[in-house]
Amino acid sequence: MQVPLIRLQCGVNSYEWGKVGHESAAAKFAAATPSNNLSIEQEKPYAELWMGTHPSLPSKDVETQRSLLDLVQDNQALMSTEISKKYGEKLPFLFKVLSIRKALSIQAHPNKKLAEKLHAKDPKNYPDDNHKPEMTIAVTPFDGMCGFRPLKEISHFFSTVPSLRSLIGESAAKEFENAVRGHETSDNEKDVEKNKKALKAVFSTLMKIEKSTIAAAAKELVASAEKEGEKFAGSGGPSNGGKELADLVIRLNGQFEGDIGLFVLFFLNYVKLEIGEAMFLKADDIHAYLSGDIIECMASSDNVVRAGFTPKFQDIPTLTTMLTYSYAPISEQKMHPTDYPYVTLNSTAYSSSSSAILYDPPIEEFSVVKTELKKKGAKATFEAIAGPSIFICTNGEGTISVGPKIEEVKAGFVYFVGATAECVLESQSEDFTTFKAFCELSGKESAK
Repeated sequence: MQVPLIRLQCGVNSYEWGKVGHESAAAKFAAATPSNNLSIEQEKPYAELWMGTHPSLPSKDVETQRSLLDLVQDNQALMSTEISKKYGEKLPFLFKVLSIRKALSIQAHPNKKLAEKLHAKDPKNYPDDNHKPEMTIAVTPFDGMCGFRPLKEISHFFSTVPSLRSLIGESAAKEFENAVRGHETSDNEKDVEKNKKALKAVFSTLMKIEKSTIAAAAKELVASAEKEGEKFAGSGGPSNGGKELADLVIRLNGQFEGDIGLFVLFFLNYVKLEIGEAMFLKADDIHAYLSGDIIECMASSDNVVRAGFTPKFQDIPTLTTMLTYSYAPISEQKMHPTDYPYVTLNSTAYSSSSSAILYDPPIEEFSVVKTELKKKGAKATFEAIAGPSIFICTNGEGTISVGPKIEEVKAGFVYFVGATAECVLESQSEDFTTFKAFCELSGKESAK
């Protein structure tokens, strides 16, 4: 019987927002597999490395060149019969490395029911019928916009950014302020619903404004940001005001001059993630990634509803209708990883403060473990689980073994490990870092 340890050849997408040439981690990792026939072009952007069975860019077995999808469909034991049956003989997750040079589109991903509807109606722009909750883990410092800000912050910007208020219109701005005043942070169900309704109304008003009107208002906004600096948006405001916000407006206008996204940013949380920090985005959550290298894991889908910072197809009516309009400080979307309990570290690993950290979102399709082995000879033994895993190395070198099969691992190497297989990582350098995405339906590792 074949040992369920398969080295993968993974494709890289060349989207315009990607980092260029060798600056892109996605490109460097893809090029680490020699059979990839990838020659990195110094002027070309490389955005996303895909690891999984999604038909848009399926991974292959390096040795046989068969697709991972073929392999898991031929042998259901590789994923477990239960997972194969539940997810249509496809890997339930899509694992990625993103290298972001400039803003991605302002976007959300549809829930399962909406995805089915959009795919049936417009398969060109919505290529599959799956939902796409996703998790982001920073590999380098990262910034982005994520979820609606607390309502007090939005009201603050209506009163301190004249070009925003003028664009929205005095009537719509006042209607929002009056609707939420006094219960912006209330947990009362009726208040929350009233607040969401008001937020939807004012955000939808913004998103329907003509491009020429937006562009004219953006010139005024950027001029204010350049002139006011520290005093922009009311000397700092309750969150991310002052020079930081002014610099962000100027930077994004340099990438997408006169774009509606310059005003959307006053509605959304601005988030910075340090290395190892993570956030989880439910289906129907609005977001836009701005810069950095990240590990991303999601349900296996490529559905995106876009509405700004992009020359691609935009579907503003769908976006404004589908959003949940939940609002909260960014601290509520950051994840809190825990020690992964189903791994054994040897004494060398323990004495060098090596670690295995679990990022466990509130869905069953995926979880991710980041393992750092900080000394040569440090070893991590992962217990067998009833589901598939994909490992990628982002730093250092070592080995991965399942049963008698031992394979070398360097930065960019990607391996699939089948269900019910114990797996061992061993470091051959001073800092050997891997990320493991996996799915296990029963007895998931941490309580939700």
